[in-house]
Amino acid sequence: MDAVDTFARRRQRGVAILSGSGSVANVSLRQPAAPAGAVVTLHGRFEILSLSGAFLPAPSPPGATGLTVYLAGGQGQVVGGCVVGELIASGPVMVIAATFSNATYERLPLEEDEVPAAAAAASETEAAAAAAAAAMQQSADGVEQFPADGSTMPLYNLPPNLLPNGQLPQDVFGAWANRPASNY
Repeated sequence: MDAVDTFARRRQRGVAILSGSGSVANVSLRQPAAPAGAVVTLHGRFEILSLSGAFLPAPSPPGATGLTVYLAGGQGQVVGGCVVGELIASGPVMVIAATFSNATYERLPLEEDEVPAAAAAASETEAAAAAAAAAMQQSADGVEQFPADGSTMPLYNLPPNLLPNGQLPQDVFGAWANRPASNY
C-alpha cells in the first residue's frame, strides 16, 4: 500500500480505500483484541476478503492514515486487523479507491468542549440556513432561483468550482449521444 500512500502525498489528495481483492503474503497486523502494541505477523499467502482505509496527505498526523484488512488462509481460517508496515502483493491485487481534494483532518471536540462548540455550531448553522432561505426567492413563474454567488457553499466546506475533482461538464456527454450506432 506504499503506492497509495505515495500517491496521496505527491498529489496532496485524500484517498479512501473502498474495497480490494487479490492475494498478499507475510502480513503484520494489530488486532483489536490483542494487548496494546501487540503485533501479529502472519507468514504465507493469504486472500483478501475485505480491505478498507484512508490515506491523508500532510499535515495530517500519522494516526489519521490507516488500513484494515480481513484475510483468508489456505485452510479457511479468517484473520483481520489494522495493517502494520507493508502490505505486499503475492499476485494480482485490485484496489477500489476514491480520491478527494481539500483533504483535511479535524479532531472532534472532547467532552468538556462539546457544549460551547455545539452551541456555536448550531447558531452558525441556523444563520447559514436563514441566509440561504432569504437568498432563494420564488420568481413569477414559480421556479426557484438560487443565489449566484454560491453563498451556501461554505456551509458544506465545498469549493465553488468542482472541476478540480475531475467532473466533466454535461455538454461533453451530449456529443456521445449524437453519434450513430456502430455496425459491429
